[in-house]
Amino acid sequence: MGPQEVGLHLMPGDPKSLPPRGSAGIAQTCGKPPGSACPPLFPQGLTPLPLAQWGGMEGGPEWQWLVSSQWNLVCGDGWKASLQHMGHLLGRLLGAALLGAGCDRFGRRAVFVASLVLATVFGASGALAASFPALLALQLLHGGSLAGATLALYVARLELCDPRHRLAFSSGASLCWVLGALLLPGLAVLAQDWRLLQGLSALVTGLLLLFWGFPALLPESPCWLLATGQVAQARRILWHFAEASGTDPEHGSLEDSSLATELAQLATGSIEPRYHSVLGLLQTQITWRNTLILGISSLVGGGVGASFLCRLAPPETPFYLRYFLEAGLEAVAIICLLLTADRWGRRLVLLLGTLVTGLASLLLLAGAQYLPGWVSLPLSVLGLLASQTVSVLSSLFAAEVCPTVIRGTALGLVLGARSLGQAAVPLTEMAGQRGFFLQHTVLASLAILTLLCILLLPETCGQALPVSLEDSDRFHCPQDHLPLLLPSH
Repeated sequence: MGPQEVGLHLMPGDPKSLPPRGSAGIAQTCGKPPGSACPPLFPQGLTPLPLAQWGGMEGGPEWQWLVSSQWNLVCGDGWKASLQHMGHLLGRLLGAALLGAGCDRFGRRAVFVASLVLATVFGASGALAASFPALLALQLLHGGSLAGATLALYVARLELCDPRHRLAFSSGASLCWVLGALLLPGLAVLAQDWRLLQGLSALVTGLLLLFWGFPALLPESPCWLLATGQVAQARRILWHFAEASGTDPEHGSLEDSSLATELAQLATGSIEPRYHSVLGLLQTQITWRNTLILGISSLVGGGVGASFLCRLAPPETPFYLRYFLEAGLEAVAIICLLLTADRWGRRLVLLLGTLVTGLASLLLLAGAQYLPGWVSLPLSVLGLLASQTVSVLSSLFAAEVCPTVIRGTALGLVLGARSLGQAAVPLTEMAGQRGFFLQHTVLASLAILTLLCILLLPETCGQALPVSLEDSDRFHCPQDHLPLLLPSH
């Protein structure tokens, strides 16, 4: 895994928490004399900078910090850091929506490779940016291209897994991402220069282009090829899978012979490929509703988590404490999801996570001034853990409930909703924290309202992925007498 983006998001913190750099004294200031209202913040040449996530969409944004003294980002210019943060999130929103639709039109592999090429170009250009506006534009494009790459990889991985192992592979990829996120701050300390780390990011994405030269490492999804009518290409890939697993479709057992017969039938009656756009999603009766519910759930999970994090680690705490706290709790949320989502079902776990998120938010809003610390601290930890679980599970749920022909489009909209929720945080920072209480209130209210809507979702645990729009519309809610009952087998 490599970093997705190098930013300039300034986090106020303890100067002693920053790594030393020689014996240089305090240098970075706002141009005010010593003893004024805005004292120097960081040792010479040191400014904490974030690196956002790479390698998976199941979690909220994680931050690393590196060093730079090229642009002044303190006091009156502190809004530039929040602007960069929000621009990166908007880039992820646009990249997920546009390139997600491209996955359904050009294929998962094609979008993955094209996104890596764009990420390499924009990443290398960002390391050479000569001005702050140029860096903003390049980072927006860089974040969007990497969002498309991770989305295409997520969809392809899900479609290559059988129902029993979808959750395990998805959770394993998320844990690998968290591990990379925990290791990246050490790399930032070693790099000691944001341009160097940005160049390393471009180098990593360039090395991943080896997937282009070796199609066997990342083949095109046969599910998507069959769903769109490209049977000849699907037959070749499935035949390769059979040979790689030690099966000889031509000379083997009766079961192998039947496999060869089915593969041969795929080559007959070829038709023109059929593609679907986002308009096809709007023409469905149930799928659009499921996508809307999961989009709102993802928006709540991505937006309200920052409120809990601010209560756990206020801005005056060392910046690395906030970072490792969020990454550690995300790992715990993924492990909890891995242990419960197959046993209890996706719908029940999402319902419980949303319920805990909403109740924790409302309790903290109502009794923020009256609750003792030994009560508000566990509530904040539980709320952050639940919001991260909701955010991760919403992506997996959306990919399982939407049909293959528009899975990239629907998942891109859900992930874009999460980025939209996260973008509200830097927006309130730019406004001097005005509107933070209102933002938290709105998200908490949405979490409570989403509870009723989650009851309308179908249960996808152990179910095959729907292929066509008609299949997804027949993906009804289990015929339970009570919505909270476990799915019947």
